[in-house]
Amino acid sequence: MMEITAKMVKELRETTGAGVMDAKKALVEVDGDMEKAAEFLREKGEAKAAKKADRITAEGLTGISIEGNVAALVEVNSETDFVARNDQFINLVNETAEVIAKSKPVDNEAAMKLTLTSGDTIESAFVAATATIGEKISFRRFSLLEKTDEQTFGIYQHNGGRIGVVVVLEGGDAELSKAIAMHIAAMNPQVMSYDELDEDFIHSEVAEMKHKIELDNESRAMVGKEPLPFPDFGSRLEFDDAHLEKVAAKLKAELIAEGKPEKVIENNILPGKIARYITDNTKVDQEYTLLSQLYVMDDSNTVEKFLESKGSKVISFSRFEVGEGIEKKVDDFAAEVAAQAGL
Repeated sequence: MMEITAKMVKELRETTGAGVMDAKKALVEVDGDMEKAAEFLREKGEAKAAKKADRITAEGLTGISIEGNVAALVEVNSETDFVARNDQFINLVNETAEVIAKSKPVDNEAAMKLTLTSGDTIESAFVAATATIGEKISFRRFSLLEKTDEQTFGIYQHNGGRIGVVVVLEGGDAELSKAIAMHIAAMNPQVMSYDELDEDFIHSEVAEMKHKIELDNESRAMVGKEPLPFPDFGSRLEFDDAHLEKVAAKLKAELIAEGKPEKVIENNILPGKIARYITDNTKVDQEYTLLSQLYVMDDSNTVEKFLESKGSKVISFSRFEVGEGIEKKVDDFAAEVAAQAGL
């Protein structure tokens, strides 16, 4: 039998990423044949990965890569936050983002077939990472955004990469683009504009809002406070310009009845009251749509109005937060101890 040297083990580890003992066992198993040892480790890694296939991966990182006018945002998951800080894991996330930005795959299946600099496909690299790191590592999703030469990418990663954002601005510079990306990270808009919201969703949110106001008003009544008003609507999608004209006419009539001069009404009072009506009746938009949200750096303006003041507008955006939508496993430690103790 061939003697397995430290140099051979080192070489195999460098080419496969395997641990010392795994590399040595593989070389012993195939009598020192380096190629067969690598194949042995690959098959062993696939077997290990298969055993971990059902495990929940709700931790991990986002990765961002820009290649010319294309930006890729990816989410890669692990079982624990500890592994998400592993250098091998971080490098895999970043290289995955780079390859996706360069190749622009149409879906996850196509992405898995892309080749990394190591010569491995993304799919096989994730299998190998699962084997060597010791946790299930999974590629969850990606988003591709494209811009023109005149447009600008804004990128931001929060909390070490747990939240990743890419935004495309027209008429803005890198500083403004990053500021909007930071807003998106903080405020988590779901869509760009109110016209992308579902009507049933709006009705559900308004019903929830009115229920909360009812509860608040019960508390306010107990201490003699005026009740809060109920909104007529929740989104700009629910009323048109004709409705606003009726609202304006009603408000104007009330102001005239109060004795306010018509010129003052038209120029000073009425525009503010109409703006207030829109604000009070678009709370769903303000919660879920980027353009209607109050800008975190200047809450006197919506994002849309702020960007208009800068001669800019948002073209597109994407935001990933690690683990969002994944139901995490909650361990009952006491029950686990009791079970092991036979209680």
